[in-house]
Amino acid sequence: MKKLLFALSVVLVISCNKKTDQQMKTFEPFVPPVSYEQADSTARELLGKMTLEEKISLLGGHNMFYTSGIERLGIPPLLMSDATAGVRMMDHIRERIGKSTAFPCPVALAATWNPNLAYQYARSIGEECRAAGIHILLGPGVNIYRISQNGRNFEYFGEDPYLGARMVEQYVTGVQSTGVIATLKHFLCNNHEYHRRTTNVLVDDRTLHEIYLPIFKAGIDAGAMAVMTAYNQVRGEYCGQSQFVISDLLRKQLGFKWLVMSDWWSTFDPEKTIKSELDLEMPGESTGEPWIDALGDIYVKSHAKRLLEAGKISEADIDRMVRSFLRTAIAMDLFNKKPDTTYLAKFDDHERIALNTAREAIVLLKNNGILPLSSSARIIVTGPNANTVPAGQGSAFVEGYNKITLAEAMTKVFGANAVYLEKPSSEDLKNARAVVINIGTADSEGYDRPFDLPAETEQFIMDVASHNPNVVVVVNSGGGINMTRWIDRVAALLYAFYPGQIGNIAVAEILSGKVNPSGKLPFTIERNFADSPGAGYIPAGQVMEHNWNNDLNIKLPINTVSYHEGVFVGYRWYESKNIEPLFWFGHGLSYTTFALSNLTAPKTGTAANPQIEFSVDVKNTGTMAGAEVVQVYVEDVEASVPRPKKELKAFRKIFLQPGEKQTVQFTLGKEAFAFYDAAKKEWVVEPGEFVLHVGTSAKEILQKQSVVLK
Repeated sequence: MKKLLFALSVVLVISCNKKTDQQMKTFEPFVPPVSYEQADSTARELLGKMTLEEKISLLGGHNMFYTSGIERLGIPPLLMSDATAGVRMMDHIRERIGKSTAFPCPVALAATWNPNLAYQYARSIGEECRAAGIHILLGPGVNIYRISQNGRNFEYFGEDPYLGARMVEQYVTGVQSTGVIATLKHFLCNNHEYHRRTTNVLVDDRTLHEIYLPIFKAGIDAGAMAVMTAYNQVRGEYCGQSQFVISDLLRKQLGFKWLVMSDWWSTFDPEKTIKSELDLEMPGESTGEPWIDALGDIYVKSHAKRLLEAGKISEADIDRMVRSFLRTAIAMDLFNKKPDTTYLAKFDDHERIALNTAREAIVLLKNNGILPLSSSARIIVTGPNANTVPAGQGSAFVEGYNKITLAEAMTKVFGANAVYLEKPSSEDLKNARAVVINIGTADSEGYDRPFDLPAETEQFIMDVASHNPNVVVVVNSGGGINMTRWIDRVAALLYAFYPGQIGNIAVAEILSGKVNPSGKLPFTIERNFADSPGAGYIPAGQVMEHNWNNDLNIKLPINTVSYHEGVFVGYRWYESKNIEPLFWFGHGLSYTTFALSNLTAPKTGTAANPQIEFSVDVKNTGTMAGAEVVQVYVEDVEASVPRPKKELKAFRKIFLQPGEKQTVQFTLGKEAFAFYDAAKKEWVVEPGEFVLHVGTSAKEILQKQSVVLK
């Protein structure tokens, strides 16, 4: 299979890039096969046939990743599985399908800036779920990248709510087009992993609506059939048992009407959980391990009958939970779905989509002209990640198959001139044309990781650079890292994220020039972590723990984290504070050059219902075919509330041959100009001057035009 994939890889380079010049397909929300009204009617009929004990059995999970079944009523157990970048292998899933494709991590998918690709990626995962008989995928993860140290940034879609929303809506429809439920998680503000169960987030309404809710809203509007609550508290209450989080924000304000489940072991008060409008507590029962049992008997199923007899809850409360679960399952026809082995024949297609995702995701951040590398000169491949296939850990880990290391991929692309050396000597380094150093971070659920690289890794880069100026660093990470000490000493820098099982082929293809890089950063990389708006989230005197030891320790003091920066997250923060980061959101280089010109937009519009249609010309002015992402930011020149200097409100990825020019059309509606008025509880567009900023990153603005909304 590896030989087949390599042979296909060069052939597919142009075809995968050509897809990006197509107009973004018209988005159509998912509609379940059974309507809400019909599913609700059937759910009520089933509910009327149940005993109280049967109802209670459906309030929580069973056997870790299943729901309970009621055989006499034709209700089978439903199977859930992680996660966003592929199907996580567990024994019962391995027995059914044997393997699953490890796709590039979701933040890498966001770096493609290609929503159409997000649909293909997600549909492929949905097909593997169908093959395994998985009814509910526990993804996508859609939390905002607030700080670079978050151990789960690799599972999410970056720092910008607009970019994330456009990717996630396609992800949701992709998965659910296969008949598998997509689960938006983790609702809400689970933006770091450090002591997540004892974190209390304080965040204002405007910030929630402008930054942390939009991606969830996009997924809900796309038709997502499930939402999972988060481990942390928001405003003093655990999300999974919070009426404010579930009943008010999720149900009423976002209009979500399907299944709401808890994350595993994240609710601690059964009465509050039942009254919060949660539907399904997971895993619903003890697994017998002592570290789990130390939490106590926290399960809804254990306490529901007692609470009912004590008058603390009503049977109507139980019925509401069960009916919501049944309604969702019936609407998706889950009770009739069995493993579909015909999808096993599609694994090769899925692997090709994973490779194409990596090709479009990898970001060239720096190039002094050394790239692309010549295959006729000696290249040393080294570094702690060069002989492994790095991946994010925790519930999002996907094992994959046919895995290819960077050392192997370089040999396939460059032949015998690319040599892997674990510890190259000074003579080895001096005699090489270039040295590729593969480094990274160990990101995981359950704990955060430092912004700084290990001292020995930094020193290794510096030592290599002292012997050979042609150093190319390839980074595997789910977020930003500290590169200030050595960035000026290296010739080129590639961000490869966690590229999936064969994504290292894409790295080698980009290093060789067989693929022209087109990825763009979905987050800002600061120079120092202290520059970040969330830098002070770990209490004074405490240290970051790079392990799971305290993840279940709910006896730790509550750490209240105030989102004092408000809406100024990511590039919004750095621009407002005039802090120059190392690399801006949206940045990414190419082996060709592009010019933007002839921005044509109306001078005026109406504030009551703005519909601003405009266009810009994009030309490939270089000598190599390539793709560029045209990014549109909107500035509100004068507002009654503090607003960012500009915010991403549209983008388009297009492919152009050398010398080719294309006119790209955009339309901006109310959401592009509005802010959330917390007092009025509505979105408001104030009359006045707005500036359209069109460019290729948050920093590289190449065209501007004012529009006055009256």
